[in-house]
Amino acid sequence: MRILLTNDDGINAPGLYVLEKIAAQLSDDIWICAPSEEQSGAGHSLTLNRPVRLREHALKRFSVTGTPTDAVTMGLKKVLPGPPDLILSGVNRGANLGDDVTYSGTVSAALEGALAGIRSIALSQVYTREDIGEDVSFAAAEAWGAKVIGPLLNEPFASRTLVNVNFPPVAAADVRGIRVVRQGFHDYARGSLVESVDPRGFPYFWFGLHGIEHTSGHDTDLEAISDGFVSVTPLHVDLTHEASLAKLAGRYSQ
Repeated sequence: MRILLTNDDGINAPGLYVLEKIAAQLSDDIWICAPSEEQSGAGHSLTLNRPVRLREHALKRFSVTGTPTDAVTMGLKKVLPGPPDLILSGVNRGANLGDDVTYSGTVSAALEGALAGIRSIALSQVYTREDIGEDVSFAAAEAWGAKVIGPLLNEPFASRTLVNVNFPPVAAADVRGIRVVRQGFHDYARGSLVESVDPRGFPYFWFGLHGIEHTSGHDTDLEAISDGFVSVTPLHVDLTHEASLAKLAGRYSQ
């Protein structure tokens, strides 16, 4: 089984090394094509206004000067000798829960794989403190990654779908199991904005991720993580709101 690994945290991210360990439990044909620098929040963007450069770091290990989507595209069209059987994106440093997936480069890399007709899974390690720096523990992801991916390898994926996996911020031994749940919703308190002045006296702004609010008591990825479970959520590309189609069509048929 040929596996392509990618991420949005960059080629040197600790989570990518964790993903290599997970993938090594599944196959010995592992290829890497990841962004050269961190691309968190890049979503499903493509680099269109400048060239994308490809660098080979070692055997089967490449980086691109672009987004996670660029990395998958280059992996499929230039790097690999043939289509992979599986694309794994991550392990992201931080959660990709609820509506985070619309911003996530990690999920978008898997989305690009799904669009190419390849079984694709995004993996993220949740942590609890924004100021934790490099001390994020990937222990839960490392211990549970292969356990989550294994059952998905023989499960047929519907066309243009992917699976989004999040690991709770607990010790590996404290993970309570795996839950298959729907995507939740939370609010990043839209007013969370850090404003300051740089050394040259010019103002700058930094978006914060504080003040998350969500409704508990529902069977979503948010509650699964809060309860100490690994969350597994199938996602699909089609964003159409089916219930509104007939209503809106009626507006134009009068």
